[in-house]
Amino acid sequence: MKIKINKRKKDNDSNPRAIISEKSKFAIVEAYKTARTNIMFSLSASAKKSFAVTSFSKGDGKSTASTNLAISFSKLNEKVILIDCDLRRPNIHNILKLENSRGLSDVIGKMTTFQEAVIKNVIPSLDVLTSGTIPPNPSELIGSSVFEELIKQLEKEYDYIIFDTPPIGIVADSLMLKNLVAGYMVVVREGETTHGDVEKLMENFKLAEGKILGFLKVGCDPKSRKSYKKGYYYQYY
Repeated sequence: MKIKINKRKKDNDSNPRAIISEKSKFAIVEAYKTARTNIMFSLSASAKKSFAVTSFSKGDGKSTASTNLAISFSKLNEKVILIDCDLRRPNIHNILKLENSRGLSDVIGKMTTFQEAVIKNVIPSLDVLTSGTIPPNPSELIGSSVFEELIKQLEKEYDYIIFDTPPIGIVADSLMLKNLVAGYMVVVREGETTHGDVEKLMENFKLAEGKILGFLKVGCDPKSRKSYKKGYYYQYY
């Protein structure tokens, strides 16, 4: 599955203006709906209703994409939680303008409880667990049994769990979730993500036996496409 989404401003992980809302262009909202539908079809073949979002490099827009997918899923009136698992370079709290004083790292480290850390109904049907305090041992926390038990509990409470995870090309933390998710959505950016990046990413997934659900391509320029119409272009397989 491959989805292309046009965004004229660079929708990197520090641009809250790229978040979809009632004021967003129809084409962008519809593109995320298309991505949502295809992910739902992919998840239908799995017992798990959770997936992770990653990319190869930082700045590709994965956190923005994670947030937009979570918002899109919440529009189904299903109970959704977005979890920022990028403990080294957290972004979700900045994108959604939330406090990050307590979050995932603090819950795993048993410095607070999930109920105290989770931010309920950021928008209707969407809860968010920010990354929390930046820890000295992020890999150990993500790979811990405490984290695994937390996710098992959340599977009972939520219809969909969406993880924003670190870039594959920087650290291996993302692949630690492979047994906890149905698979991964990979964000690639037009003009920046190279074929070599994708090849390396695919090799990492192959070695780790992780499953890729699809690719989400952002930063597309629809004016360069002959099929450009009404200000947008997207395609999926």
